Amino acid sequence: MDVLIHFFVGLHIIGIAALLGGFLTQMKAMGQGTARFVPGMLHGAATMLVTGVILVGLNQADDQHVDNIKIGVKLALLVVVLGLTYVKRDDETVEKPLFATVGLLTVVNIFIAVLWT
Repeated sequence: MDVLIHFFVGLHIIGIAALLGGFLTQMKAMGQGTARFVPGMLHGAATMLVTGVILVGLNQADDQHVDNIKIGVKLALLVVVLGLTYVKRDDETVEKPLFATVGLLTVVNIFIAVLWT
C-alpha cells in the first residue's frame, strides 16, 4: 500500500508543478496585462484534484489518520483554482487580479500541505 500511496503523492506533486509552473511562466505577461491560463494549469489542477481524492481514500483504507479539516480547506482552495482556470481557459487574456488570485491560492495550498500538521 505504501508504494501505491507514494506513487500518487508523486503524481500529486507533478500536478502542483504543472499548475505553479504555468503560473510562473505567465508572470511577465501578467505584468504586461496579457497573461492567460495555459492548458498545463488546468491539467495540473485537475491532476491535483483526482490524485488528492485518491490519496485520501488510500490513506483511510490503510487506517492512517486523515485531517479532514485540512483536506477540506485544501479542497475548497483547489476547487476555486480549478473553477477559475476552467471558466477562463479559452480567454486570450485574464485580468491581473484574477490571475494573481490563482497563483496566490496555489501557493497557499502548498504551504497548507507542508506546514499544517
